[in-house]
Amino acid sequence: MKAAVLVFPGINRERDMARTLRLVSGREPAMVWHAEPALPAGTDLVVIPGGFSYGDYLRCGAIAARAPVMDAVRAHAKRGGLVLAVCNGFQILCETGLLPGVLMRNAALKFICREVCLRVERSDTPFTRGYNAGQVISVPVAHGEGNYVADKKTIARLEGEGRVLFRYTAPDGSLDPQWNLNGATNAIAGILNEAGNVLGMMPHPENHVEASMGSTDGRGLFAGLVQHLAEAA
Repeated sequence: MKAAVLVFPGINRERDMARTLRLVSGREPAMVWHAEPALPAGTDLVVIPGGFSYGDYLRCGAIAARAPVMDAVRAHAKRGGLVLAVCNGFQILCETGLLPGVLMRNAALKFICREVCLRVERSDTPFTRGYNAGQVISVPVAHGEGNYVADKKTIARLEGEGRVLFRYTAPDGSLDPQWNLNGATNAIAGILNEAGNVLGMMPHPENHVEASMGSTDGRGLFAGLVQHLAEAA
């Protein structure tokens, strides 16, 4: 798997993501500065990590969405290349229009940094083949603007087309407002684009891939991507 991790001013999870990709795939990812006009040749997976690109000025992800490298990301996605966007990366993709909707302030208007339970809604995608549909995993969140919002028509389309990939739930997988910590519409934690090759999610699976961290629940996402690309080669 040849991965490229984008780096913007203010992004602070790029090294976490790079370490995870190296641990799971055995290959060092390329670190691509935001001003680059192109991705490295042969890139299979583009990862947009979390943090606070440009200090979250204007809106979260609004400035990064207009960086030169994003034209290459759009082209990569259009060709069917895989894109994984986590936290601020999810916000950036919504700002680019590669994913619908927007991430608003958390319902409680407070920054949230803790583990959450996610229900995996599908296991037939490159991002979730390492899990079972309905499986509940535990991964961290760290965001102030993770409240996913879209108009009713968009939400209905996402739900109807099976494009909601992760949802905030109770530990037993049931929907419970108390466990939807940021107030996201329909407890949405991660969505796919129409083609199914672009995933945006607020939680950080890259921080739960080693037993020393207390959980390896995030590892299935990355292991699944490695397996998917190996089979596609």
